Amino acid sequence: MPWVVSSQLDCLSSSPSQRECERTAFSFYCAVRERLPVWLLEDMRTMEVFCWEDGHPRAFLPSEALLYALVHDHQDYARYLLNRYSVSALKAPRCSFCCCRSTGAPHLNVAVRYDRVAILGMMVEALKDCGVQNLRQEYLDSCGGCAHVADAGKTAVQLAVELSHPECLLLLLVQGARPEGLDAALQRLVSCDVSERRHAQRCLDFLLLFLPEPPLLRRLQDESQRWQNLLGNEVFSWLCGLAPPPLLLQALRCLARSGPDQISTLPDFLQPHSWQ
Repeated sequence: MPWVVSSQLDCLSSSPSQRECERTAFSFYCAVRERLPVWLLEDMRTMEVFCWEDGHPRAFLPSEALLYALVHDHQDYARYLLNRYSVSALKAPRCSFCCCRSTGAPHLNVAVRYDRVAILGMMVEALKDCGVQNLRQEYLDSCGGCAHVADAGKTAVQLAVELSHPECLLLLLVQGARPEGLDAALQRLVSCDVSERRHAQRCLDFLLLFLPEPPLLRRLQDESQRWQNLLGNEVFSWLCGLAPPPLLLQALRCLARSGPDQISTLPDFLQPHSWQ
């Protein structure tokens, strides 16, 4: 694969056939990076590009091509793959490092990490085609990647909170992903740079919109004055279980569940941060 360093490549390239697979795989990676036309990329994927697996060459899978499209934000190619192969394009491919079958939802995590909002929207729409609600929910709430991957053990929602990507977070929550990571969102709000604080605040706001009941968090009780000043009296009291949620929050909850555009197009004085 193109991200394998030269010392690893020397070790992996044990035969001329394997070296040829690595050469064509790298050519495909570069073609997606250059955002070549979809028809040309599909011709390459199905007829010219091969990867090495279990001692034999094979064609790139749609799910592997979708990962490349995500990394390089090739929206036309991602749209084609999802329209043509539907949820099969979201299957976890075999890990190129440990050769095991990846589990969970690596495509969701990659989309969030690179903040590919447009392609993430295409992916969650494709999930509606799976037809089984439980499988769709399981996919949205699953963790992506093998144990050695940076995002292993994290759901797409947790990753969106950690990276302060509010648009990705709202898309996932509207589709029914579990609203987890409130403690991480609070920590992110006080630890991030000033330039990132607005996005961190929006992530916290969106989580609050979708939380059925706030969990009891010790950090709020231990530093009550600090959090009361930061969150506002109404939100702080609600998170501590001392009062019902603010009226504006309750009103915006219904609006948020109808689609991500409903919240983002509101005037500033009706945005979630205005309840604080």
